[in-house]
Amino acid sequence: MKSQDIFILLKLASLQRQEKAIIEKQSPSKMYIHGWEGWEIPPEEVDERQLARQVLHLEQASRYTARGLAEELGVGKTEVNNAIKRCIAVGMATLDRHTSRPKANFKVLLEFIVYGLKYVFPAVPAEIVRGIPTSFAAPVLEGQLMTAGELIFVWPDARGKSKGQSVTPLFKSVPYAVKRDPLLYEYLALVDAIRLGSPREANLAEQLLRERLK
Repeated sequence: MKSQDIFILLKLASLQRQEKAIIEKQSPSKMYIHGWEGWEIPPEEVDERQLARQVLHLEQASRYTARGLAEELGVGKTEVNNAIKRCIAVGMATLDRHTSRPKANFKVLLEFIVYGLKYVFPAVPAEIVRGIPTSFAAPVLEGQLMTAGELIFVWPDARGKSKGQSVTPLFKSVPYAVKRDPLLYEYLALVDAIRLGSPREANLAEQLLRERLK
């Protein structure tokens, strides 16, 4: 396994959740309105994002392809294909028997994130930088934990709104990918809370992640 395998699996999980929400005519995330971002966004991009979400269902199938995943994640197509093969081999992903699309195995993925991820891909806070809030500082956890004034964690990014301790994301293109997918941002921030947090923080993040991977 490589760290980008988990990154790609979480993107597949996001696509599956979005598709389910479209079928059930629900919003896949509470943050699908302007303001969920942890980075500066030019005003002219807001309307474009709203339009893109309106046509989401028209392009859903293409988003599962190696090319589609590569474009949305900033990962090479070869790496996407190799990652999916590795994930299928260990049971973290399957191919849908009707569509042949790759699908995340939520149960196995969650088990690895909760019990193994921080040991295989540990996160070590580093220098103070400008970046995108993650872990307990991200919108998905904001206000749910008392931080006692300690420094927040961020993924380094020139357009990030906050300053905090730098945390290397699961893959270098995470800051690019989360700007295109608020639900993926939730998943990755919760994963970082599990990797970095105290037992109380990790338990809350696990609970929220379980709810989102139903």
